[in-house]
Amino acid sequence: MLFQMCAEARSRGDDDRTKQVHLDDLVNADRTAHLRHNFGDLPTFSEWLAAVLRTTHTTYMGVQSAKADPYDVTIRALTSSDLPEAHGIFRLAFGTFVGLPDPLAFGGDTDYVRTRFSADPSAAFGAFLGTDLVGSNFATNWGSVGFFGPLTVRPDLWDRGVGKRLMEPIMACFERWATTHAGLFTFPHSQKHIGLYQRFGFWPRFLTPVMSKAVAPAESSPVPWTKLSDLPAPERQRALKDCVTLTDAIYPGLDVSMDIRSVATQRLGDVVVLHRDSRLSGFAVCHCGLGTEAGSGTCYVKFGAVRPSHTAADDFDRLLTACEAFTVEQGASRLAAGVNTARHEAYSRLLARGFRTDMQGVAMHRPNQEGYNRPGVFVMDDWR
Repeated sequence: MLFQMCAEARSRGDDDRTKQVHLDDLVNADRTAHLRHNFGDLPTFSEWLAAVLRTTHTTYMGVQSAKADPYDVTIRALTSSDLPEAHGIFRLAFGTFVGLPDPLAFGGDTDYVRTRFSADPSAAFGAFLGTDLVGSNFATNWGSVGFFGPLTVRPDLWDRGVGKRLMEPIMACFERWATTHAGLFTFPHSQKHIGLYQRFGFWPRFLTPVMSKAVAPAESSPVPWTKLSDLPAPERQRALKDCVTLTDAIYPGLDVSMDIRSVATQRLGDVVVLHRDSRLSGFAVCHCGLGTEAGSGTCYVKFGAVRPSHTAADDFDRLLTACEAFTVEQGASRLAAGVNTARHEAYSRLLARGFRTDMQGVAMHRPNQEGYNRPGVFVMDDWR
């Protein structure tokens, strides 16, 4: 629907008060070509937003507000043609919930919908009322660990059971993957959200702040590090295996290989690799720039960890230094990362290095056990 509306906007020359910023001006030519190869001729940001605004005025604003029975809603796998609509609902739902004057401004130029879908289309689900997409949800497979989100529902259909229906295929994924520890990130002040997830066996535990800091260029990094993409193929394969071994030492079966591969295949950023005595001591899966989960001007550590050892605290500081250097190398000015506060030592070190909380959620676990959110674990992630 949105692509069709964008084409109509092109023919009319509409901008609906949006700023005329073209995708080719915002991302490098390689990433633009990659996106166009996978998803076809992309609209400009202004065309996309104008289409979303028109959709908003005919649905959410009440002109054609739908009356949904949860049993009238069909749940099926998303397709690539559903993604523009799903992205618009994502912005509208979160922006409305947090009370933004312009809900569609939520998330800036980040993209959680396309990145999650492309990582694993079989774990991306939509709720449909007739032929209209009205919500979506995404599951992530980290080996023995799984999490889901963002779960979003069109605001005019809130409190009508659509979110519950969108949880059903997620739980089926966890069962199929033999997930032993599942989790999520949600609003700690919202009993509606917490109550929904408790119905599926998730229980709130510690807060997870998403933090960031400004990063200034330095003459050189005092820590030797490399990018996974720069390693020769044999070394790169060995490093990938070493990453699995490292995460398994943190929590049995934890494996973020899917996100490592996704960063490479979608060109979302890179993986910062750190060694000590010729052995992998830490790594960080990083998104950078527009169209990723970071956004313009930001490097976001989606997952970062160091090997459990007596040098783990020092290795964690070294990994943060390497991530700062990578941020500068990518032309970004801000480094962002999430950390569960149950990992007290890791959280304290982020604070000591100048990171400050931008937002925070609560981690909910199934079963109600600590998993790898515990003292002595030097991991950055947030399960959003």
